[in-house]
Amino acid sequence: MADEQDKLAEEWAAALSDDFDTDDDVGDGGEAAASGDQALADEWASALASEEHDEVRNEKEQEYLSTQAHDYKFTDMTGEAKSSAGDGSKRDLDFILDIPLDVSAELGRTKLLINELLQLGQGSVVELNKLAGEPLEIYVNGKLVARGEAVVINEKFGIRLTDIISPIERVKQLG
Repeated sequence: MADEQDKLAEEWAAALSDDFDTDDDVGDGGEAAASGDQALADEWASALASEEHDEVRNEKEQEYLSTQAHDYKFTDMTGEAKSSAGDGSKRDLDFILDIPLDVSAELGRTKLLINELLQLGQGSVVELNKLAGEPLEIYVNGKLVARGEAVVINEKFGIRLTDIISPIERVKQLG
């Protein structure tokens, strides 16, 4: 590409010099035109030289960047993972045994207007959406995990689990 630009610059210079030679015959007006043509040729030559300089600089920069790239080799850990899972060793999950969970039991739900809530007093009855005898729902961290029935143990309420939610049902609840 630089050769093409040099060739083009030479052609322009030759054409301008031919014009300059023919303008010498004209007189003083030809000298002014020749100096203008020479200035134009100089501008073209400097622009082409600047462009060539930029191309050379970009090529050198690309060469430098290509030397800075490195190929990394990663260790294949697939075999180790399969051997540790297949040897029958028990996974150590003791680190999760101390994580606190919020467990709650729900007897039922209802929606009230603020006006109805303000009118509640001692002895008021709030109707829930569940029928008598329906199982309570047990939630762990806000997710339904089981159903059961209320029992009294040592003067405290408790829940006897009657149904554990299967993983498939838990996934359906997410959707």
